[in-house]
Amino acid sequence: MPVKKFAPDYFLLILILMLLTVGVTMVYSASEIWAEYKFGDAFFFAKRQLLFAVIGFIAMVVIMNVEYWTWRRFSKVALVGCFVMLILVLIPGIGMVRNGSQSWIGAGAFSIQPSEFMKLAMIIFLAGYLSENQKHMIYFKRGLLPALALVFTAFGLIMLQPDLGTGTVMTGTCLVMIFISGARIFHFALMGLAGIGGFVALVLSAPYRIKRITSFLDPWSDPLGSGFQIIQSLYAVGPGGLFGLGIGESRQKYYYLPEPQTDFIFAILAEELGFIGGTFILLLFSLLLWRGIRIALGAPDLFGSFLAAGIISMTAIQVIINIGVVTGLMPVTGITLPFLSYGGSSLTLMLAAFGILLNISRYSRR
Repeated sequence: MPVKKFAPDYFLLILILMLLTVGVTMVYSASEIWAEYKFGDAFFFAKRQLLFAVIGFIAMVVIMNVEYWTWRRFSKVALVGCFVMLILVLIPGIGMVRNGSQSWIGAGAFSIQPSEFMKLAMIIFLAGYLSENQKHMIYFKRGLLPALALVFTAFGLIMLQPDLGTGTVMTGTCLVMIFISGARIFHFALMGLAGIGGFVALVLSAPYRIKRITSFLDPWSDPLGSGFQIIQSLYAVGPGGLFGLGIGESRQKYYYLPEPQTDFIFAILAEELGFIGGTFILLLFSLLLWRGIRIALGAPDLFGSFLAAGIISMTAIQVIINIGVVTGLMPVTGITLPFLSYGGSSLTLMLAAFGILLNISRYSRR
């Protein structure tokens, strides 16, 4: 076990605090009209986001001081627990349905999303598996197959909800981890072909997914249906111009863009803060990913390297997909923007994950 301990990466910590501050501010700005209309309280979503941010930040600070290899001992228990929750959420009366997906367990605004917990549990378990079996990853049956079987079993349970966005992020993150562990390119090419076939099957199995693809290609073909969100998002991004309309001055949040405080919060940010504000947020995320990559490369052992790589890959994939959707470059998938979008489970788990990353930084040769 590593013994030399440094101070945590304070630059990374400052970046997280900056993103959290922007996130809480934008959640209020994006949701005030909708919150006032639905709950009679313009601060309804902002107060909850601030609460989740405080809880998540406290958890991050606590976890930052827990040796990262400790999580390896509990990875199997955590993974089994997440599988159990993924099964429970599918049972009528236990799982809660929101926006067509049965993905939550709990009551009211304080429910949890088991698939979010599964992302982190899978990263920790897979980091341990890959560090123990790296020399076997060039072989399909001995190394690659067990990892893929586990990942795609979890993906299948998440798709039963259905939640293509979270399933895609989890699977993409795990594939990145497997790739950097030394798996053969040939195996990834075969998986790519199988993945294309599986993606086509998933799209054809549900009509709403076909509509999402066609609306992405031509949202104006169904402007009041499947293309509505993308069109309204573009109407927010476009008028923002260089400097934006100003904080609180968004027009699209007036019931045009549905629930703008969630997946499409970047559209409101671009409308109010303009190209300059959007570029600043992208710069913060770029710096965040750079620090994460440095920590992964400098980690003192394979487990720490794979764990850090998994956390930063998960973040990068979410950012790329979310902003791609908001700007019309990708189909709508329902993925939150890390640290900015409203959502308790997503924000708390992301901060907990970065608590682990900050602890790795204390042993990393930066």
